[in-house]
Amino acid sequence: MSTAVEPTSQPGSTDGVHTISQSIGSLSLDADSQRVERQLGNTETSYFLPSRESGVNDMYLHLGCRAPAHLFQRTLVRLTWAILRVRHPLLASRVEMHDYEDIRFVYNVPSSPEEALARAEESLEYRKGTKDELLDSYLNGPRTLSNSRLSYLIVSEPPSEGNEDTQNHDILICTTHFLGDGMALHQFANHFFNLLASKTEVELKDLLQQEWETRCKASHGQSVLPASLEDRLPKESQVGFKRIAERIDFQLSQDKLIGGHAFPRRSGQARRTIVPTIPFDEERTKKILKNCKEHGVSISAATFALCSIAWARTNNLKWELPTMMYSALNLRPQLVTTPAINDSYWFIAIGYFNVVLPAFLPKSTQDVSATFWQRARSAKEQSTDAAKNKRLVSRSREMAAKRAKQARVWAKEDDDKANSVWKAPPPAPKKDTGPPRPPSNALIGLSLLGNLDGIYKHATFSEIKLHTLTTGSRQRQGGMLMFGYTFVGKLWISLGYDENGFDKDVVDKFWHHVLAGVDEFLG
Repeated sequence: MSTAVEPTSQPGSTDGVHTISQSIGSLSLDADSQRVERQLGNTETSYFLPSRESGVNDMYLHLGCRAPAHLFQRTLVRLTWAILRVRHPLLASRVEMHDYEDIRFVYNVPSSPEEALARAEESLEYRKGTKDELLDSYLNGPRTLSNSRLSYLIVSEPPSEGNEDTQNHDILICTTHFLGDGMALHQFANHFFNLLASKTEVELKDLLQQEWETRCKASHGQSVLPASLEDRLPKESQVGFKRIAERIDFQLSQDKLIGGHAFPRRSGQARRTIVPTIPFDEERTKKILKNCKEHGVSISAATFALCSIAWARTNNLKWELPTMMYSALNLRPQLVTTPAINDSYWFIAIGYFNVVLPAFLPKSTQDVSATFWQRARSAKEQSTDAAKNKRLVSRSREMAAKRAKQARVWAKEDDDKANSVWKAPPPAPKKDTGPPRPPSNALIGLSLLGNLDGIYKHATFSEIKLHTLTTGSRQRQGGMLMFGYTFVGKLWISLGYDENGFDKDVVDKFWHHVLAGVDEFLG
């Protein structure tokens, strides 16, 4: 693939144009134009294709804070937003799809700091409204993002609070999921508030100038798009036998995933995502975390056990089959570090793992607590095995390839149906394959973010005092995802789901048992 970038001089500059040519993974560039591009990797493709119609998996991060009004002047926010978009060029890129195998990020390098600032303004919005109004609009209204707008920043101010020195502000950072993951999103938010709180307008202007000169003006390749996950993983084996062994190992690991439970669904109504979120105060959170530590597990492992017990108390069918839950796995510790790759952390680097737990409860109610902690320890063991498995890289590569292949098949089917040219494939011939395979249904997905106070350096935010965090994504019809994290010293548990896609009574009962389980088991 041929690509190009031209580091352009400022008006009136006598600097010459330096022709460079460099190849990084599947990305190449030279200095003949302002355009930089690269192919999407398999993981990015698997998220991009389903997002095209209605923004499935478009991420958001809401942060509520109190701060003096002058810190959120549009001029300061716009400068901060522009600086970070120059540092992380995927945020300022677009996607061009030529066919199902040829999908590209395209970045037009800004020709000046003023152009970078103007582009930032185009993806910045100030509006009135509450946090709930902000989230409902993003999750259930028309799609905010698009192939030509991969990031967006919304600053919302509720009605005036009188003459108070500080005001409440709600910030919504929006990006597509194929652009990055939760770790990138939270690191970005930390840097955003640090810059906004610590620098004057003059200092921010100077910093934008410096960033542009370093990464855009005569960058010699420093402003290239960050490489994909697949290009950052250790190189796959070129030995034929080893490659076959890796594929067999992946298939065997998939065959072990047995899950016989799913929430009863309903159809016929438009998707409507809601995100009930429950915070536990600092004193209660300390007690919960101490209790988990005493039992040798993390709050993340305990959350799997909470869902297991809550579902057993909600559902009285198929107890002979286990319950399976899935979660994302941070692959950043597995990546190869090389100075040739852009230093941006904005790229998606997640894999997937599953936790399988029994679906039944002991007959004696006195034994339920012991069962809970045993299942929490089992969840910990399964999570640890997934993260430290020596086959993690090869399994992640195989999973990404499988997901991308399936996404291409479904995308073509969707497009053919939209164009009225789709034909149902002929039924597959029946084969004598022996006993039927056990089901592999996942009950729910869990996004367990851990202690976010390890990412947010609150002491550097000066007069900005963060108090609320809610995160998630636009969902497909019938989507459900639970979040668990600690933030500003509090444990937060939230359930994002399509309230029109499930049996309401069942979901309400399950959510009640989850929260009751916190009281019963965690303290």
